[in-house]
Amino acid sequence: MEKRRLGKTDMDVSVVGFGGYEIAMKGENKNNEDVSWLLNTALDRGMNVIDTASSYLASEAMIGETVSHRRKDFYLFSKLGEGQSRGLPYPDWDVRNVQPSIERSLRDLKTDYVDLMFIHSCSEAVLRKGELIEELKKLKEQGLTRYIGYSGDSTDALYAIGTGVFDVLQTSLNLADQESADLFLDKAAERNMGLVIKRPLTNVVWERRGAENAPEDYVKRLEKLDYPFMNEGSDKLIEISLRFVLSFPHVHMALTGTADKEHFLQNMEYAGKGKLSDSDFQMIRNRWKVIHEPAWAGLK
Repeated sequence: MEKRRLGKTDMDVSVVGFGGYEIAMKGENKNNEDVSWLLNTALDRGMNVIDTASSYLASEAMIGETVSHRRKDFYLFSKLGEGQSRGLPYPDWDVRNVQPSIERSLRDLKTDYVDLMFIHSCSEAVLRKGELIEELKKLKEQGLTRYIGYSGDSTDALYAIGTGVFDVLQTSLNLADQESADLFLDKAAERNMGLVIKRPLTNVVWERRGAENAPEDYVKRLEKLDYPFMNEGSDKLIEISLRFVLSFPHVHMALTGTADKEHFLQNMEYAGKGKLSDSDFQMIRNRWKVIHEPAWAGLK
């Protein structure tokens, strides 16, 4: 699988990484054998990033149970910020949760450190206080994380970039969500930040991939965008969506999360086809620029 250097870090990351959200959300139907197959197959086939978060229910524990013995084979990303909503002693974004949060994450992941720790989608107002950023920097100084990042969208992400303290940005980008491309991708690139994309498959709004979980905003946007390939079938749409994201020159990798073995293998196959043609890429971008509405912000 193609690898790209993740901004100013020393990590050469696979262009597709494993997003750990789905294995937890569908955990009632997935035992550790299923998760082990997904994660170990991903690593065997060249994927070298696993991304999770303290808020993804049992995701960190599943990862720790199934692939911690292969820790040297992959880069491990996680996120913090949640508080009482995820069993920590203080409210969300309270700086006093940082230490107990990472201690719990490291315990569940069965590791001594993560390669990258993100602040998870907090607001610009929280970032402006500075306390959470300072605590994250301390984790880096202590060796509990090698790099620090911000995960978020819209003007919150724009502010995070402007602070100059983050090594990596994780943000939304897909066929129905291109605000980041217009608002700040180039600014992140100017600071040599790593750029990780969440929701590259447009949250799989097509029927075969579980449309009942699709964000209503994305469904409505795609109806208006009405790309000329929209009737080509769900598999083709998934392929175009992923390859579109990987065609942006500033993007280093995209996270795809699934608990389905067939879909997982197909996503890896699509990524292997590389970027879209220049004409197809520009057609999608131009249609967005003409049709999108000012209120179509990046989806949090």
